[in-house]
Amino acid sequence: MLLVAVTGSLGAGKSKVAAEIAARAAAPLFNADEAVHQLYRPGGKAVDPVLRRFPDAADSAGGIDRKKLSKLLASDPDGFGALNDIVHPLVGDTRREFLKQHQTSGARMAVLDIPLLLEGGMIDKGGADVIVVVDAPEETRRERLRQRSNMSDEKFDMLEAKQLPVEEKRERADYVIDNDGDWRTVQQDIVGMMKDPVFQEDCALE
Repeated sequence: MLLVAVTGSLGAGKSKVAAEIAARAAAPLFNADEAVHQLYRPGGKAVDPVLRRFPDAADSAGGIDRKKLSKLLASDPDGFGALNDIVHPLVGDTRREFLKQHQTSGARMAVLDIPLLLEGGMIDKGGADVIVVVDAPEETRRERLRQRSNMSDEKFDMLEAKQLPVEEKRERADYVIDNDGDWRTVQQDIVGMMKDPVFQEDCALE
């Protein structure tokens, strides 16, 4: 089964690109952010270990309040590392179960939407066959996040600093999709990418 991992710069639109690739290939899509949401819900596997480290991040239902957690992380220099040590292995377990299920069902390709793909060491462990990096100009990305989640420039800078430099991501990619807001052009670029023999041999495109 061909594993196509999609990552990208903060606010670049990687999830939309990942969904487009999956739809065109009729392939199952794994979304790491959604996996984290499930882990943070009441009864989720991340709840107890996260609350042991960040007891003030609880919501009223017994899960994790992501807004509270974000505020705690902003004032805790070691917090991101501690949180990643808890959450990344659990997301990895969820991803492996997803892949096992779809490989058993005969899927020829799966798309993995993973924000910290290159930062998390997954690639070093052979976690993908194809790496797609989605990028956009910095001001475009800032504006998208202002509109989508009212993200301040300070928070953008803080989160951006915890990711690999954009130039390094682009260098490590098998393909780069520039998503500057012209979606029809992005779709054309995706179609062009998927004409590569590696896609043709491993999945039936629609």
